[in-house]
Formats: sequence, structure tokens, C-alpha cells
Amino acid sequence: MSFSAAALLIQLRRLPAPRRYWVAFSGGLDSHVLLHALSELRPQLPAPVLAVHVHHGLQAQAEEWVVHCQGVCAQLKIELQVRRINAQPRPGESPEATARAARYQVLSELLLTDDLLLTAQHQNDQAETLLLQLLRGAGVNGLAAMPVYRVLGQGFLARPLLNFSRAMLLAYALQHHLCWVEDPSNADLNFDRNFIRYQILPLLHTHWPKCAITLARAAAQQADAMRLLHDLAAMDWALVQAEASLCIVLSKLRGLTAPRQRNLLRYWIKEINRLPLPDHRRLARIIDELLPARPDANPAVICAGTEVRRYRDRLYALPPRVSVPAGWSRGWDLVQALPLPDGITYLQAQPVQGQGLRHTCVAAGVEIRYRHGGEALQLPGRRHHHALKKLLQQWGVPPWQRDCIPLVYIQDQLAQVVGYCVTAAFAAHREEAGIVITQVHPASANEEQVL
Repeated sequence: MSFSAAALLIQLRRLPAPRRYWVAFSGGLDSHVLLHALSELRPQLPAPVLAVHVHHGLQAQAEEWVVHCQGVCAQLKIELQVRRINAQPRPGESPEATARAARYQVLSELLLTDDLLLTAQHQNDQAETLLLQLLRGAGVNGLAAMPVYRVLGQGFLARPLLNFSRAMLLAYALQHHLCWVEDPSNADLNFDRNFIRYQILPLLHTHWPKCAITLARAAAQQADAMRLLHDLAAMDWALVQAEASLCIVLSKLRGLTAPRQRNLLRYWIKEINRLPLPDHRRLARIIDELLPARPDANPAVICAGTEVRRYRDRLYALPPRVSVPAGWSRGWDLVQALPLPDGITYLQAQPVQGQGLRHTCVAAGVEIRYRHGGEALQLPGRRHHHALKKLLQQWGVPPWQRDCIPLVYIQDQLAQVVGYCVTAAFAAHREEAGIVITQVHPASANEEQVL
């Protein structure tokens, strides 16, 4: 087996036809081979080919690499865009991870709907990634290494060279007299990947000559296992989901085996709630501490970017809470959306008929506050006032939400608990014009954020 433009075309035809092909072109051997082969295929492709070079600003030769990439693209008659980023790591951050995150961020912003970004990772890269993930103690997701195809921004990312070794790409480059640049950081053994590339894999290769192929195949098998676990988690989510919510019913979760519980929790946190996954230790704490807790307890497991909390028979996943400043209040004319102090959500008002607040009551505007204790209100159809604290308990509002619910005041009287009720004195009757005030989260990603 060898690499050629024809072999690349076979891989490309396994992918959906894009609006545009983008090649992530560093100027190195691998991406130069990909770009050159793709340029040979242009008459047979369903979309135009473009290139993008990311200038990280980390190497003294970075400007020379830009000039090199411009020259190659000019020779191939391929449009090149250069994107500059700040990839300097902060104290304690991994330089590799910081540069990678910054690179993919700028690349995702480049893509329009149905654009396809092609990157040049190959079989040896896949083997290195699998070994790295094994040494980090990764689960199936990590051991699946790099997927061939995935969503990126508004478009997609594909790695069409994963079936080809670096030796095959080098042979193609020499055959076509290609010139490429070498990043000196690729030889720095202080980077984990380079240590595996130059110290570990060559040693393995002396005993197992096809180890890169075998490791890449193992990663593909793990990708299949990951897909099956994902499908199983989706079925389990349908079993344990609290009705019309993103919560888990604990009594139903307990009915699953421990491995299925862990698999479901990962899926629920990452795929359903779009939150960072806790590490293995904290995931175990969710099962060991939250599931057996007393019914009247409100335990939580908190880690960077994610909080998993229990209330009654429900499990909640949410981003870290932002405390409301003491005594916060704002006047609001109801015309423009009102940003709230969490910096994420906002209030909006919509005219309706026979619902919400009576339009005549809000004509002069309202004031937005938060709970400070002692609030009471009269619900429509009831004769007596009730403590807001008691009502929130009756409504099953988790304790951590109660002080974050916006309250609407009109002339210093409580008129609405946003998301829950309008008080009797201000409720629009059936034939009256009304105003509905709602709290909106831009992503609409979590019921905990849309009250």
C-alpha cells in the first residue's frame, strides 16, 4: 500500500460532499503532502480547495513559515488565509494543549455551514495519541484517539490520512520534489508526544515492526466501542430522564448496574448538559455520595466548570453558580432585554392577551430584585398570603436556585416570581392585555438556566 492522490480520493469520497475544502496548512511535510495531493484532485472534487495557515507566534521562524506557505499556495494556485493567534500558555498550562486549543478555536471560527476542514494527522500520529491516552489513564473516549470525522464550529473536521503512515507520505513528498519546513519544537523531548515519537515507538518497532498499524487499528476498535457506549447511554437516558427536564430520576438510576451508571453520567454531563466532564475520582463520588444520601440532604460534587447536585429524587448538572450581589436591584422599562448579574441570562418582556402582568400596571416600568427573606404573596384564586419560601419548597425548586430567581416589583409590591407565578393583584384577566416576563439563557442548554 502507498499514498497517492487516487488513494486520497477514495478517503474523501467516504465523507459528505462539502461546500468548501479547507486544508490546515502548517508548511510541514504532512500538510504539504495533503495540500499537494488535493490540488491534483481538484477537477474531480465537488467543491473548491482553500488553505489556512495558523501563525502561533511561538517560534522565531514563524514569519518565514508564512512566506513559505504563501509561496507554495501561489505555485499550486490555491487561496491561502493566514490567521494569527496568541498561543502563549499561562502559568501552569500545557504549552501543547494551549496551542492546540487556540488553533482549533480560530479554525472553527473560519468554517461556514458545510465547510470541511482537512487536517494531516496520519497513522503514526494516531498510534502516538493512543499511547498518550493509555499513559494518562483515559477511558474508551480517550482511547478512541482521533476521530476520522467530527463537527467543528458550523462545519466539520476530517482526517483523511489516518490510514497512511508517515513513511508513505515522505515517499510521496520525495517523488514530487516537495519542500517543507521543520518546526524545531517537534524534536523537543520535553513534550510527551515527541518523547513517545522518538524514544518509545522506535523501540517498539524493533520488536513489533507493524506496531503503528496495530495501535491505529486498536484506536479504531475503541472508536466502535465508544459509539456503542454512546448508544447505550442514550437508551439509558430515556429510561432515567425526569419528565420534560434535563434531570435524572435517582430511583431509576439506581436500577442500572454500576458500569452503566458511570457511562450514563458521562453522557448526561457532557452530551446532554454540555458541561466539562469530572475526572474519574469525582465521578465515583457522584455515585458513592449523592445516590445513597438521605432524602432530605442536598449533597453536591463540585469540580472545575461543573456542579452535580441532588435534591429530593433528582440529580442536576449545572455550571458553577454566580452569586447575586447583596441588595441588587434594577429599574426596567421592559423595552430592551435586561441583563442579569450572572452575566449570562437576561429578562425579556412580550405582550400577550389574558396572561402575565396586567399591561396597565407595568406601563410605568418595574423593578427587578432578588430574595432577601420574608417575602409573601397572594396567588390568583386564593384568599390568603403565603410565604415565598414555603411556596418554593412546595414547587420543588432546588435550594441553590431559590435566591437566583428574579422577582418583579411594581410600586414596591411583589408582582411576579419569574418562571413560577404572577401575584393576584397584578395578574391579567382573560380579556386584558398582558405582559409575560421570562428569563432567557442564550444557549437554552439547561433547564436550570431558563426559569
